[in-house]
Amino acid sequence: MNMNRADALDMVRESISSVIPEADVTALRPDDAFRDVLEMDSLDFLSFVEVLSERSGVRIDDEDTTRLTTLADSADFLVAHTR
Repeated sequence: MNMNRADALDMVRESISSVIPEADVTALRPDDAFRDVLEMDSLDFLSFVEVLSERSGVRIDDEDTTRLTTLADSADFLVAHTR
């Protein structure tokens, strides 16, 4: 499945919202470190990674999680792994 950047950004926002429903993901800028901005704890972040992996069909290994710090980085990761 190929994914463009806009679709990837939407998927990242939706995945965050499913883990933290009260989060205002529309206020996040692409380069915000969303984990810090939304005060996600490690369990929230792990849930986000699992949801993102399930929705995208992209396997996300532990070492990949350092590349998922911002919306832009997360979207770029998905685009690169769905080609």
